[in-house]
Order: sequence, then structure tokens, then C-alpha cells
Amino acid sequence: MARLERHVPALLREAPFRRYWIGQGASLLGDQIRMLALPLTAVLVLHATATGMAFLSAIGMLPWLLFAVHAGAFVDRRGKRRQTMLAADLARAALLLAVPAAFLLHVISLLLLLAIAFLVGTCSVFFSVASSTLFVALVSRDRYVEAGSLLSGARSGAFLIGPGIGGYLIQLFSAPFALLADALSFLASALSLATIRPVEPPAATREARDVLSGLRFIRSSPILRASLGAAGTMSLFQSIFSALYILYATRYLHVTPFEWGIILGPSSVGAILASVLALRLSRVIGLGRTLLLGTLFYTMPYLLVPLAGGPHVLVVTMLFLAECAVGAGSMIREISSGAIQAAAIPDEVRARATAGFVTVSSGIRPIGALAAGLLAEILGLHPTIWIAAIGASLAFLWLLPLRLGRMRSVDHLAAPSAS
Repeated sequence: MARLERHVPALLREAPFRRYWIGQGASLLGDQIRMLALPLTAVLVLHATATGMAFLSAIGMLPWLLFAVHAGAFVDRRGKRRQTMLAADLARAALLLAVPAAFLLHVISLLLLLAIAFLVGTCSVFFSVASSTLFVALVSRDRYVEAGSLLSGARSGAFLIGPGIGGYLIQLFSAPFALLADALSFLASALSLATIRPVEPPAATREARDVLSGLRFIRSSPILRASLGAAGTMSLFQSIFSALYILYATRYLHVTPFEWGIILGPSSVGAILASVLALRLSRVIGLGRTLLLGTLFYTMPYLLVPLAGGPHVLVVTMLFLAECAVGAGSMIREISSGAIQAAAIPDEVRARATAGFVTVSSGIRPIGALAAGLLAEILGLHPTIWIAAIGASLAFLWLLPLRLGRMRSVDHLAAPSAS
């Protein structure tokens, strides 16, 4: 037993972080199932058009644009971040149960899916902005990259098995019933949060409750400003891409639900390897260069999708390779950018700064999704996929003016006071 424990990461031997990690892993697994099951419910059950798919994608991301800044101020003002996250988990579980119930009662509609997507997205906003502060309450500063690697590893594991499970559940029970798995995952996350009691930073003082102070702090920091610019660019073009990807590949490349499991599941092996190696990579080439490398690998492989053609096995292989590379890049970028944000943002403005990030990087997604529907109607699906892939691949340009080679670790990113 002692020999086995030596192979378990030190953070996972600490009960509070381990429970948090398990709950997040369960929730991420359910998210992967939902990302396949919800749009396929629209495509296979309701026969949604490209415009309908664009609206479904946009409505789920609209709360990030509408509510993130105010949610950040609310969380900083209220404190009690763990309780906010727990309430968001329980609400999301209840909302998702409505989809299979409506399917059973023969009252399911695109309008219902739009409402569920919007409300689940709203709960996710509050969960996300509170999570950044809970993270630093559980992890010491010198272990941000290590903790980020473990959480990204859980995400990669969800990427690995979630789509395959989702595809199997959809084939076996239908897309609406596959959403039951996501509801259960939110309950698992809520249970994990209920069993930990971290010492959280105090609530913001009355003078520090300005809802826009998070955005102003980001603007004052060159690394945060450039990172946000890259994230916003990626989000805009990725939302155009993702709004049409399933429709494009299903109807024009004839990818089946089973093949989606193959493409989106095992392809995450690259993400798992990247999450394991990210800490070592940042030590070898530095945290700044790791961020640039992750950004490149995260976006360039999208170009393989509009290039896919020829025999069906070649099409599936190209989509598979694209997902492998994107998964690896996303983990490298997520771990490095997460450590940078954790180190560069002070606790007293953390939720509002996080809200500033998600307002831009996630709030821009509904704009991209609506643009996807418009561009697809005017230009067609294939040209729109090309525009999205090229635009996303240029996001790294935001980072080039920075001296990333000098950013070796979080020690170069001492968080100043927000005052």
C-alpha cells in the first residue's frame, strides 16, 4: 500500500483537493456527454436546421455575456464560493432532468432545448467565477501548475471516455435519455463540494465591489491583456466552428454517432499525455513559451476539418487526428494560462477578474454562433468552416509582442494589490 501511495500525486493524497478533483472529474464527464447529446437531440429528434443549431449553440453561451461580470461582483461581495458552486450544481441537475421527461411526455421542442441550454449556462456562469477562488483556497501558490495538471488530466479523461459513453447511450437509449448521465454528474460534483470546508478568502470590502474593476485590472496587466485577446479570438472563431461542426460532419461527411465516439473519445489520449507532461514542459521551456506552444497546438489542427475528404475512412482519420492535436494543445494552454491567472490576480478581485475573462472569452461565443448561422446561409457550410479554422489559427499573434521567454514560472508573476 505504501508503495502504491508513492505513485499517487501528493495533492491527491490530501482529502479536500482529492474530493474536489473527483467531483470536477465526474461533472466534466457528464459535460462531454451533454455536448454530444443535446445537439444530437436537436438534429435527430427535432430535425433542426443550420439556423436552429446556431441558435441552440448561441443561447447556451449567452449567459456568459449577460451575467458574468455581475456574477463575479456577486460572488466577491457574498463570499461563500463553495455554497454558490453547490447550488449551481443542484440547479443544473434538475434542469437537465426536464429533457428526458419532456421526451417521454411527447412535449419536447426546440424552444424547450433553448430554455434549458440558457438556464444551465446561467448556472455555469456562477459556478465558474466562484471556482477560481475556491481553487486557490485549496492549493498553495507553488503548486498551481501541478494542481492545474491534475484537473486538466481529469478533463482529458472525460474527453477520452465521455463521447464514447455518450455515443453508446444515444444509440442504446436515444439522445434525450443520455442527458440523465450529465444530471447525475452534477449531483456527484455537489456531493464532493458538500464534504469539503476550505478556508476561503474573505468577501470583498464595500469599496472593492465595482463590477468593472476586474476588467480594468486585466487591462492593466500586459500578460493578462494579451492572454484575454488570444482567448477572445479563439472563442469567436471556435464558436463559429462548433456551432456547425456536428451538422457539417453528420450531414456532409456522413459521420455516424458511433464514429463520433471514435473521433471524440480515443482522440483525447493526446490530451491526457499533454496534461501529464505539461508540468515538465513548463520547467524545460518556461511557463510563457508553454502558453504559446499550447495556443498553436490548440488552434492550427482545426484546418484539418475543412481539408477532410476522399474515402470515408480517411475523413474519419483526419477528424480523429484534428481532435488529438486540439486536445493536446487545449490541455497545455489551459494548464499554463490557468497558472498565470491564478498567480497574477490578487484574491480581492479574483472572481471579478475571472468574470472579466469569461465575459470576453465565453461571452463572445453567442455572437460567433449567430454569425455561424448567417455565414452558413450566405456562403454555405464548407466555406464557413474554413473561415472559422483560419481565424482561430491566428490567435497566437496576440502573444508574440510579449517576452514570453523570460516568464519561466509563476515567480515572475507576483500578484499585485488590486487597489
